[in-house]
Amino acid sequence: MRQLLLLRHAKSSWDDPALPDHARPLNARGKRAAGAMARVMRDLGLAPDVVLVSSARRTLQTLEAFGPLPDSPIILPMDDLYLAPWTRMLELVRGVPETARSVLLIAHNPGLHDLALALAGPGGMATASGQRLAAAYPTCGLAEFSVALPWQKLDGGGGRLVRFLPPADLPEMAG
Repeated sequence: MRQLLLLRHAKSSWDDPALPDHARPLNARGKRAAGAMARVMRDLGLAPDVVLVSSARRTLQTLEAFGPLPDSPIILPMDDLYLAPWTRMLELVRGVPETARSVLLIAHNPGLHDLALALAGPGGMATASGQRLAAAYPTCGLAEFSVALPWQKLDGGGGRLVRFLPPADLPEMAG
């Protein structure tokens, strides 16, 4: 069984309106949420072999907040993930080496939300996690899927939603 982790970048800053979207950094709340989510991932034993991350500053800073990841995964920053539609994200996941047991994808909405919904399929929306996922995919939200198929064959309905963790559920972010 394979594992696919979909992480939306943490909250970014809009303080400098002249800054191009691709260059926007995380704000203080985003840094705090990314650190909290990193701790939760470690506590759950979620350790990717491969990380696909958008080349945008906010996604790279989200990854940086995780500090060194266990087992030194392969980290691939990709321009193609910047504001990509879900179909492109799926193509990039399909290109992951079959030896990878766990993949972390850090990207943007709406494509990431659409990918999560497509992977879960209609059946995956019947659970409480599925209903929460269907409602919204907040910044720094994490969806964990188990995947039985080889990466190359992954398609809509090909993932089982294990959990969906919005940062508001984390004790450090409550309130």
